[in-house]
Amino acid sequence: MVADASLRHDVDRVAAAAGVRAVHVDEPSSRKVWSAASAVILDLDGARRCAELGLPRRDGILVVGTTTPSPDQWHVVVAVGAQRVLSLPTDEVALVSALVDAADRSADEHRRGAVVAVVGGCGGAGATVFATALAHVAPKALLVDVDPWSGGIDLTLGSERDPGLRWPDLDLGGGRVGHHALTGALPSRHGVTVLSAGRPGDEVDPGALTAVIDGGCRAGATTICDLPRRATPAVGVALDAADLVVLVVPADVRSCAAASAVAQWLTDANPNVGLVVRGPAPGGLRSVDVSRIVERPLLAAMRPQPGLAAELERGGLRPRRRSPLAGAARRVLDVLHRQPSATDEQLVA
Repeated sequence: MVADASLRHDVDRVAAAAGVRAVHVDEPSSRKVWSAASAVILDLDGARRCAELGLPRRDGILVVGTTTPSPDQWHVVVAVGAQRVLSLPTDEVALVSALVDAADRSADEHRRGAVVAVVGGCGGAGATVFATALAHVAPKALLVDVDPWSGGIDLTLGSERDPGLRWPDLDLGGGRVGHHALTGALPSRHGVTVLSAGRPGDEVDPGALTAVIDGGCRAGATTICDLPRRATPAVGVALDAADLVVLVVPADVRSCAAASAVAQWLTDANPNVGLVVRGPAPGGLRSVDVSRIVERPLLAAMRPQPGLAAELERGGLRPRRRSPLAGAARRVLDVLHRQPSATDEQLVA
C-alpha cells in the first residue's frame, strides 16, 4: 500500500531483487488477505488507513518512505505494529533482507536444511562425483562448487552448456539471497540445481558463499559443498557451516596416508568428519581398516561404479537407484538425518 509512484517503483525494484512479487492495493480486501501475505509494505498514509481499519497485529509489517518519519508521525507506525521503518533508496539492502526472510518463511515451513561438505582424501578420490551423487539422492538439494581449480562441477553433472549463472556472475555484495530466486537463476539438470565455478583460479567469495548456504538452509534444502583440499576463506565458511564433513578415501594404503593428514586438518575445523571408502581395494584393504588408519568413523563403503568414466563423458552423472554411488549416498544422508546405518562391517570389493 504505497501511493507515491516513485516510491512504488523503488519497492518493485527491491522486491524483484529479493525474488518476490509485490501486489499493489489501495487497502486489504479482507482480514484473511492481510494475515496471509508474506509481508506488508506500507507508506505512512497506508499505515494510517490500516490502523483505522483495526486490522489484527501480525509480523512482517514494513513502513517505507523517502525520509524518516517526523516525531508527530511515529504514533502511526506504532499503531499499525510496524516491524521496521525504512527510507528508500538508502535502506534498500535492509528491505531486500526483510523480504527474503518473509518469503522463505512463507514458502517453506520445514526445518532448517542441512549442510554437507565433501572433500577428497587425495587427488582423484572421487569427491566431486560423490558430492554430485548426494545431490541426486537428496529430496531437495543445492550443489555448490567451492573449488575454483576443479574445472567446474557442472561437467560432472552434465550441465556445462546449460544457461544460468556461475560464481563469477553472482554479485551478492555480502547481503542475503532468497533460495527460490537463486535456484531460478542457476542451471539445473535431472532435478539437481548447481552453482559451479567459472574461470579456473577465481576464488569463491566467502561472503557470497555464506549468503548462498544460508539461503539454502532457510529454504529447507540440503546444501552440498564440494571442497578442495586446501584452506581458503571460502573453505573455512563451508566447514564452519557443515553439519557433516564427508572425506572420500580410495581403499589403498597411499590414499589412507594422504587422507590421514587431510582428516586432521578437517577435524581441527569441524569435529563431525566421517569417511566414505571407495573401492576397488587392490590389496584387500577393508573399509574398517581404512577407518582405523585414518582414525575417523565410517559413514559408507562402496564397490566400484561400473561404467562411471563413460557415463561422465556421455552427458554427466545420473546414478541409478541400485548403483553403488546411490547406495552410499543414501547411507550418508541417513547418518546426516540421525538415522542409523550399519556399514561398519561392509567390505570394499
